[in-house]
Amino acid sequence: MFRIVMKRLQDKWKSYRYRFVPWIALNLGKNERTIRQVTERSKDRLVSDEVVSETLLHLFRALLRNDVAQQGEVFRLLPASTRTRYLSPETTEGPDIGEPKGEHRPIETMLLTVGFCIERKPSSLPFAGTGVFVTRGFVPKGSTVAMYPGTIYQAYEPILFQSIRNPFVFRCIDHVLIDGNDKGISKIVYRSCSGRDRLGPFRLSDITWLTANTENPLAVGQYVNNCSNERAANVCYQEYDVPEAFPLELRQYLPNVNYRHDTQRHRYGVKSISKVEGVRDETSLRVQTQKKCGRASRGWVPRVYRPAESTN
Repeated sequence: MFRIVMKRLQDKWKSYRYRFVPWIALNLGKNERTIRQVTERSKDRLVSDEVVSETLLHLFRALLRNDVAQQGEVFRLLPASTRTRYLSPETTEGPDIGEPKGEHRPIETMLLTVGFCIERKPSSLPFAGTGVFVTRGFVPKGSTVAMYPGTIYQAYEPILFQSIRNPFVFRCIDHVLIDGNDKGISKIVYRSCSGRDRLGPFRLSDITWLTANTENPLAVGQYVNNCSNERAANVCYQEYDVPEAFPLELRQYLPNVNYRHDTQRHRYGVKSISKVEGVRDETSLRVQTQKKCGRASRGWVPRVYRPAESTN
């Protein structure tokens, strides 16, 4: 009986220690390869926002084009020129984008559009729960491979109850928090905020990431595990602000909402994960933590970090 209890406690500790601040502080410097060195905030971005926007627009347009049958109400309210872009086969933006097939298959659309697809599966790391795998295709260096979904909280907004036993709270360099939990109170809050922000038939955020059948296959970034001493990181986090000019009809694929509707800033913290090295199929994604001018996964920023000033 005693051995069983001790075994359970040991298993819980192996999972919890990565969220226990003193343990992290003592072990942070033991393996420098797990820490991404960022000496200046200007060097934090591995790829420009323009490149990230281009990738998202490329994929989202393909997803919408392949979901024409379910988007009738949205298309009726779009200008004729915009509607033609999605309904006319002559406007296909290149041979790699899937043609409308009458059936919405986001994973296949992603593969046809960006050359790879990712899915959630049991992690190959011990005690790591669910992980994210490249199941088909090849990911070139510098690609955007995932987004961190969830409710966005400014530093002054309440998140106490949502954060209890929640390993998916992500803290950004200016102390903005993103709650990427798809269960419990976090799920209820996200659904409520998403419904609040709806503009007629236009959904301004994606809620399908809360289910097993997400319409945006990128919205699994919260399940990308940290690297370990044995398994080096192959991705890193990069913050991205969605521009105001982002097409209204494509916002339904953005997996983030602001906690307050009157937040006086652009949508913040759609998390893109940029490749450090090329990744082939059947490879799990492992994220780096970042040192100095960066952010840590799972809601904690080490004291060795030096948060940059907030941006307007």
